[in-house]
Amino acid sequence: MYDHIIIRYGEISLKGKNRKGFITSLKKRVKQVLTDYDSIEVHQSFDRMVVKLNGANHEPVINKLKTVFGIHSLSVAIKTEHDLDLIKEKALQLVEDQQRGESMTFKVTVRRPFKQFPHRSQDMNRDIGGFVLRNTENLTVDVHNPGMELKVEVKQDGAYLSCNNSVGAGGLPTVQDNKVMLMLSGGIDSPVAGYLTMKRGVKVEAVHFHSPPFTSERSRQKVEDLVKVLTRYGGDIRLHIVPFTNTQKTIQKEMPDNYSMTIMRRMMMRITEKLAEQNHALAIATGESLGQVASQTIQSMNTINEVTNYPILRPLISMDKLEIMKISRAIDLYDISIRPYEDCCTVFLPEAPKTKPKREHANKFEQYLPVDELVQEAVAGVETIIINEKDEEFSDLL
Repeated sequence: MYDHIIIRYGEISLKGKNRKGFITSLKKRVKQVLTDYDSIEVHQSFDRMVVKLNGANHEPVINKLKTVFGIHSLSVAIKTEHDLDLIKEKALQLVEDQQRGESMTFKVTVRRPFKQFPHRSQDMNRDIGGFVLRNTENLTVDVHNPGMELKVEVKQDGAYLSCNNSVGAGGLPTVQDNKVMLMLSGGIDSPVAGYLTMKRGVKVEAVHFHSPPFTSERSRQKVEDLVKVLTRYGGDIRLHIVPFTNTQKTIQKEMPDNYSMTIMRRMMMRITEKLAEQNHALAIATGESLGQVASQTIQSMNTINEVTNYPILRPLISMDKLEIMKISRAIDLYDISIRPYEDCCTVFLPEAPKTKPKREHANKFEQYLPVDELVQEAVAGVETIIINEKDEEFSDLL
């Protein structure tokens, strides 16, 4: 019965002169996620985007579109000609399909951007609502809090009727020039940070620090699987695997135990900055939440930030663990994140890390560390792989 899906823009509508560029990026991403459907057509307008199904099942298409940043809401719809009697008949079919014989309240909302249609919106509200009421049972009108809202949009190419409204991913569509390096561990926080960063229209490349034999191949696979989930929302993602064993062993041997975590994070930041320069990224994103652990106090962040001039994005900064876990579960990251394989941030964890490290102390200790050599060695040994959102081998991992 349904032949179209209506996509509503939300935040994009407020972008003024930049609106056209955002809509173009959104259309490109919509087409990317629907490449498996050869018959589908995507048409954009000033205030809507319409997907013409051409016989495709609407349910899997809706599920795909729910992962696209930039979509505020979407509805399956029926399209009909500029004929009030036809609109009434389609409205009745739509309501019956949604009601399925149950008692329900409803209202009709008509929008008429195509002003040449000879019937006014208020008149159509009454005519369509009355027709539906006369031909159904267990249905009453509630204009303030209806159980079902029948929407009719009369546009230049026809009338679109819809009932069920699905919430989209929100945010902004990805702009390729807005690239950020995501420092990705195997935990719960940083993948969620990656998701929220992408939600603001950013393309991410992930950086993971791997320390074999202290971290296993299963630990690395865990990270690849996390990135695979993130590709649902941002498309293909480049993952940079940084060899970090020698750096960590050197820090453990040469640095005071209580400052080893701070020095390690500073080294990670330096290496990530180099990778950002090489890959033309504009910022670095982390999964830090203020005060959650020793390396995430405001004093630690101040000391760690000293080694880079790049902007540090921290989308989780004000969230507590329960809030982060809720998002992680909602986007299918949580079960992967809790796999019991340690990453390099946990295998060398000191017994009593400094919670208020000072910049001058960190700089003093690093005088005894071959900082530049370690950074160059790590960057030279980076392995870069592309995680593809269309990789079918991942289907059994969730």
